[in-house]
Amino acid sequence: MGNIDIRPPTAADSPEVVEVHVRARRSYYEGHLPESELAEWEAAARSRGYTFAGADLIWLCAELDGRIAGFALATDAGELLQLQVDPARWEHGVGDALHRACVEAWRGRGVSTAHLDVFEPNTRAREFYRRRGWREVGLSDGEPVHVRMALAL
Repeated sequence: MGNIDIRPPTAADSPEVVEVHVRARRSYYEGHLPESELAEWEAAARSRGYTFAGADLIWLCAELDGRIAGFALATDAGELLQLQVDPARWEHGVGDALHRACVEAWRGRGVSTAHLDVFEPNTRAREFYRRRGWREVGLSDGEPVHVRMALAL
């Protein structure tokens, strides 16, 4: 394992961040969503890219061995919208480093409780968050079903 650098992404990082998101998203939705829906989302994400904008948003990327290995997107108010790690980089500490950086950012903004939604069948992610102190507090109303989790900071 190499050094993990956490930093704000730049416009030049957009293609790599999109590809990490595509691979990570496919790892938990494949077999649960229709292939046509997965492919449509992937084509749209690649076409539009990411701009890393938003005054109330916290964008972070994790660089490992000179490549983007994961990213996080959170709100200033304590909502974790995305924490995605390239499946080829699982078990390298990337997710943990991104999670710690989000927690530090929220604490610095005075957030007392953070929230996230995780795809219900994604037991790997749910366990990742549980090991870091998150607790399940409910289910989403929509499809596909997501588990609502909370973390006291």
